[in-house]
Amino acid sequence: MARARYTPDFDPDCGDAPLTSARQDIVIGRWQGLRELLRTTGASWIARGHRVRTLAQACANTSTVESWLAAEPRSGDALVLRAATETARAFQLAIAAGRGAPIDQNRVDHAAMACFQASEAFPADPTPWISLISVARLYPGGVRRQELSRWWDELYARDAYSVEGHLQVLHYYSARWHGSNGLMYDFARDAAGVAPPGSALPVLVQYARVEEYRHRVEEARHGPLGLGQHWTGDGASGDVRRTWQGWITARAEGPIAPAELRDLNYLTHAACYSGLADISASLFPLLDGIATPTPWCYTGEPDKQLAKFRRELARS
Repeated sequence: MARARYTPDFDPDCGDAPLTSARQDIVIGRWQGLRELLRTTGASWIARGHRVRTLAQACANTSTVESWLAAEPRSGDALVLRAATETARAFQLAIAAGRGAPIDQNRVDHAAMACFQASEAFPADPTPWISLISVARLYPGGVRRQELSRWWDELYARDAYSVEGHLQVLHYYSARWHGSNGLMYDFARDAAGVAPPGSALPVLVQYARVEEYRHRVEEARHGPLGLGQHWTGDGASGDVRRTWQGWITARAEGPIAPAELRDLNYLTHAACYSGLADISASLFPLLDGIATPTPWCYTGEPDKQLAKFRRELARS
């Protein structure tokens, strides 16, 4: 009997059914489902951050969050979502303008102010500070080091091991934005070194490797790519194994949370490209058929790559 072809499910909600239901409300301009979802999510910061960011992407081209605020102007949840939505809108404009093009400063300032307002309305929530650190990338030349440090301190005080928060700082420190590959890797490895057992934080090193790859591909437009053993060298393989040991082998048994599915895709991608079949074989079942476009889209067509690596594992 022929083996069924592996077809990954690129679910934008990563298997989070309540999020899917709430996101469908946005299409019809109904905000009540968003309110209920964020109310029931409560202080589960990892899940809340994932849900707010996903809803913000869907709200960015609608007026749904503005309708919610018109009805409930003092709602902390609505203000947190508005901050993430304004952040998403600012990045949409920056992407549309093209890399290196002038960015609408008023739009960036507007997003930053929305983040500050949200932090005041919901003081315990780390999500507005994550949005603010993300917005910092859009300022020409970045922000003052003291400002970034202060925003980081606010985030750290609320969620010291936030993968998304660390990831936004990593992007800021990258060569593509306001730092260098060395600074980015130092930050990622320092964070991985203090991560508690079972935390996904060590996967920052795999995010850094993808970020370096993207930068070097961009630079290659003006010269040779020269990536050599970027994915397969001893350093890359060792990083994958350390992340797998610190996160996957140390975590409690059970399915991966939707908020960590993108992190798992980054580790799976790194294991596949490093040729670590034993680790890849342990990670594919945790994906449970669900995949995220990133990081696969940076190295080819996501579905074809995933199917290829699954076939190779089946033959081994």
